[in-house]
Amino acid sequence: MVIKKMEQPEALEIANDWKYDGEYAFYDMTADPEDYEEIVIPEKRGDRYFSVLDGDGLMGFFCVEREGANIEIGLGLRPSLTGRGRGGAFLEEVLRFVGKNYSFGKIRMDVASFNLRAIKVYERAGFVKTGTAKVSTNGGMYDFTQMELSR
Repeated sequence: MVIKKMEQPEALEIANDWKYDGEYAFYDMTADPEDYEEIVIPEKRGDRYFSVLDGDGLMGFFCVEREGANIEIGLGLRPSLTGRGRGGAFLEEVLRFVGKNYSFGKIRMDVASFNLRAIKVYERAGFVKTGTAKVSTNGGMYDFTQMELSR
């Protein structure tokens, strides 16, 4: 896997072409205008978004936000790769990159509480649940599980 700063063609592919099945359509960028704008407008995306490439092209992406001494990450895997056992290796590569390029106390993330398959991947990587929150997104209020990893 190769990680690089996200370029505009990759941002547009993710935002416009990545469509998830069933309840996972929640993660379609077009489901939330703010998320869509953040990824497709270079000034809003800034230097926080990264593309993860493998032999088949764009495998996934992630973003990094500093929160004081900690880091918050958000990530996404190409729809055709979800549920196929690729998430663990993808997450480990993201965590290696973050560990090499950022100093931090903990890595935090929020995941939609219905997404048990992702939560299981994160727990296998060492993340622990630290709480829950109601988040306004995609035109409604949704339950999110808060997780963190100490390294």
